[in-house]
Amino acid sequence: MTLEKIPTDFDFAAALLTWFNTHGRKDLPWQHDKSPYRVWLSEIMLQQTQVATVIPYFQAFIAQFPTIEILAAAPLDDVLLRWAGLGYYARARNLHNAAQAIVKLGYFPNTLPELLALSGIGKSTAGAILSIAFKQSQPILDGNVKRVLARFYAVSGWTGLGDVEKKLWAMSEKITPIEGCDDYTQAIMDLGATLCTRRNPRCVDCPMSTACVAFSTQTIDNYPSPKPPKTLPVKKIIFLMIHNEQQQIWLEQRPMKGIWGGLWSLPEVEMLADAENWCDEQHFTIQSQRILATQRHTFSHYHLDYTPLQLEVKSAKNSNFHTRQQWQNRALPAPINILLTENFL
Repeated sequence: MTLEKIPTDFDFAAALLTWFNTHGRKDLPWQHDKSPYRVWLSEIMLQQTQVATVIPYFQAFIAQFPTIEILAAAPLDDVLLRWAGLGYYARARNLHNAAQAIVKLGYFPNTLPELLALSGIGKSTAGAILSIAFKQSQPILDGNVKRVLARFYAVSGWTGLGDVEKKLWAMSEKITPIEGCDDYTQAIMDLGATLCTRRNPRCVDCPMSTACVAFSTQTIDNYPSPKPPKTLPVKKIIFLMIHNEQQQIWLEQRPMKGIWGGLWSLPEVEMLADAENWCDEQHFTIQSQRILATQRHTFSHYHLDYTPLQLEVKSAKNSNFHTRQQWQNRALPAPINILLTENFL
């Protein structure tokens, strides 16, 4: 790290705020009313998700749950349905849990320890809430900020490593201003999202370029260091697409913990031979069956190769069978929604 190459008279925050006042985005849905609830919701939705994707989800979510009290009182199924397609569903479950905790508390927490005690809120998200909603000077370090600082200070190493992240936190704390922290927090996230992008950064338009070590040494592509490669394991399962003569689909709600927690999905078995045993246990009589092509869905830590087995069954049991209207109003994982849409609409 070559900090000596950064001009000692360069004011990071001042340069950033000057740029933001002219070029920053100020018309995003969550910027119109910077209430703690709206800021918190936007920050959770923006975790690992781009702004363009989040905007319609945020608008629809706020329309259905306009206050934290309404969110807290809503059934989790309704929350997950509104979140369906956005991914990383633990965010929705944590949001719902935290909303209930806040309502029970009687006020929206405005200190770092209180926010960190809530489900799904880490140090950077808490800092953004305190800065933007409460105008408290707090540093943040989301993915965009990590990239900006890694390039500006030429910090080597993958930003997910503990010692690298510690350095970046120290830098973020050092340059975060006391005054104007709300605009500053939005500005540094904006800079990373619009100019200091992962690929093809627009350095010639960046207000930091005159002091950016990576730019001055023409080593932009070296920062931040890529995540060490990792071979993802592959899990293979069979989805049972069970329907009756009325074309109603059998769906089950998944456990709250784990992948797709709380969402409605198809039964799973490990082998084709297990499908008949599963149907026997449910007292289903198989009328016909058809194997569909195997597909892949990739999670952050493994590949899921799934083979849909379409089964028409006869059964007096109808507790988990869903009509088209019913399953269209369930919170379904994206691959399951696609399967049902392609085969039963």
